[in-house]
Amino acid sequence: MNLVRAYSRTELRIGEEHVRSSCIVSADRLITDWPPARLEALRPEHLQAVFALSPEVVLLGTGERQCFPPADIRAVFAARGVGLEAMDLGAACRTYNILVQEERHAVAALFLE
Repeated sequence: MNLVRAYSRTELRIGEEHVRSSCIVSADRLITDWPPARLEALRPEHLQAVFALSPEVVLLGTGERQCFPPADIRAVFAARGVGLEAMDLGAACRTYNILVQEERHAVAALFLE
């Protein structure tokens, strides 16, 4: 099971992997080649990799501060009936760990910046 073991502004440790860029993580997948480096770069087409994991809820870790995604991103989630929670990186990592250990179908999309 993929759990976030540590996080900072420059790096995530997911299991034994050290990740230094934005990523998508679920209980059994870690995608480290996800194109958007920052929330501002996130486009609806980037969400295909997230939805391929069949999440109930997606935790959007937006870096040091909580930021909300633009309306077009929120609309994609609403149209698919998938929950979206935006929070700072630390809160997203902690919440993801709890949900995955509860065997929920949670996915975290994490931005370091």
